[in-house]
Amino acid sequence: MARVIESDLCIIGAGITAAMVAEKLAEEREARIVVVEGGSRTAPLADRFGRRERHIAYNENPWPDDHIPTQSAQGIISRSMVVGGLAMHWGGTCPRFTPEDLRVKSLYGAGDDWALDYDELEPYYQDAEERIGVAGEQGPPELDLRSKPYPMPPAPLSYSLLRLKEWGERSGIPFWTNPVAKATVAYRGRSVCARCDTCNICPTGAKYSPDFTFNRLLEEKRIELVTRTLVRRLVLAQGSDRVEYAEAVDRDRPEEPVQLRARVFVVAAGYAWSPYLLLISANERFPDGLANRSGLVGKYMCGHRGVNTTVEVPMKLYPGMYASHSLLSKRFQRPGKLDRYVRHDLRIWESSAGREPRIVGDGGQVLLGDEVMADWRLRTERGAARLRAYYDVLPARGSQLTLDPSLRNRWGDPLPRIEVRDSQASRALREYTENRIRHLFEEIARAGGGKILSIRSGELQDHPAGGCRMGSDPATSVTDSHGRTHDHENLFVVGAPTMPTAGCANGTLTFSALSLRSAATIGEEFAARASERASG
Repeated sequence: MARVIESDLCIIGAGITAAMVAEKLAEEREARIVVVEGGSRTAPLADRFGRRERHIAYNENPWPDDHIPTQSAQGIISRSMVVGGLAMHWGGTCPRFTPEDLRVKSLYGAGDDWALDYDELEPYYQDAEERIGVAGEQGPPELDLRSKPYPMPPAPLSYSLLRLKEWGERSGIPFWTNPVAKATVAYRGRSVCARCDTCNICPTGAKYSPDFTFNRLLEEKRIELVTRTLVRRLVLAQGSDRVEYAEAVDRDRPEEPVQLRARVFVVAAGYAWSPYLLLISANERFPDGLANRSGLVGKYMCGHRGVNTTVEVPMKLYPGMYASHSLLSKRFQRPGKLDRYVRHDLRIWESSAGREPRIVGDGGQVLLGDEVMADWRLRTERGAARLRAYYDVLPARGSQLTLDPSLRNRWGDPLPRIEVRDSQASRALREYTENRIRHLFEEIARAGGGKILSIRSGELQDHPAGGCRMGSDPATSVTDSHGRTHDHENLFVVGAPTMPTAGCANGTLTFSALSLRSAATIGEEFAARASERASG
């Protein structure tokens, strides 16, 4: 006999997108909201200082309990499955996309346009920044569009970053403070960031993590949170395309099935587990998976690739104070007219690379005793900077998540395999793009009297997204621009999976804004139904 949990809204997953949807709807609508999470609750704030100490002393993983054993995937970037999701130990970087990110086909004839424009998303960017608590400063208005100031002033720049800002701008490129989800003033009960540089495990609660939102909503009795309960498939009502219930397993009582019944279902399980859930929910009417009449569930998985360089700079720097902080420029995200498509962000950090003491000199001679210290002092008279550019990678249809029957979890379900590929057009652009970025790095170094120490690019496509791409045409997309699946009126997918491309900047703020926009649509329907009941 199944245990049944009833609600108006069932949110599957408890990461940052689920937190945004749950908070907005709980504040604005009268509805019973259930959030179901396959993972556990991890270290509360009170435990994080101790975990940080052990991380520093022993390099111990501060989040050993942030996943479900056997619930993983080939090609996945993070297996994090826990209340709060990957944003329990994210870096907190929160740049917005630019209008060009959503209009690459119209502007440059490359890739695909999104099913909404920047002006439609902008109010939700602001809403996300206020809910998350982002500290930042607006860059030049022509490069950094926003309608209102950031909720908090920017994080202070260290001496090294102040000097590097002067150095970088000798190239004529403007740089400003990278926005971060870290409190610079007291904000919603969070402490002010102490810039202790262990953002992976913030000991003070200055950095936003989604458990803060869930804890408040639970204390106010606005939501119910069901943990350690893994949703295994979605089941349609007999003779209907509506989702009737989610079938789940209670990890503590696996012998007792769980049914989560709701009027509306929101899949907020991230770029990997959201398309996976749709695929594994295949039935006779939808043999290729739910919401998949287009055949695009799990397709167009996307990310962006980075080029990095280390530059010796003609000034003494003092690394070690909030070294994760950085400077940002959107000059090349908004490049204007192009002869050939290339877009990327640009950031500067301080770097200690190549500045550690060494025992072998430039000529190969062994350094001993005082020679080691003399060599180290000489080399640290000139500092080092790290420059990085994430560039736009246009995904291929064959960049995909599929079910791998050879890999199964403890309940016998096949697990996903992710293979990320560039489109043919993007492959043709790769060498040109990376050469352009390398040339830019050389120009910046030369303008500031610096010297390139190393340049490298990698295969990893970071900040992954896709798998349930949005669009206005059901034949070429999985959801509409609000995240509603074309095939099932009461089923939404929110956040990163709906993004047609991953742009060229960290995507957390963008998929949080998309989730808030989805929540607004769901809320309007709840209000309309409540009005109908009242008038009837």
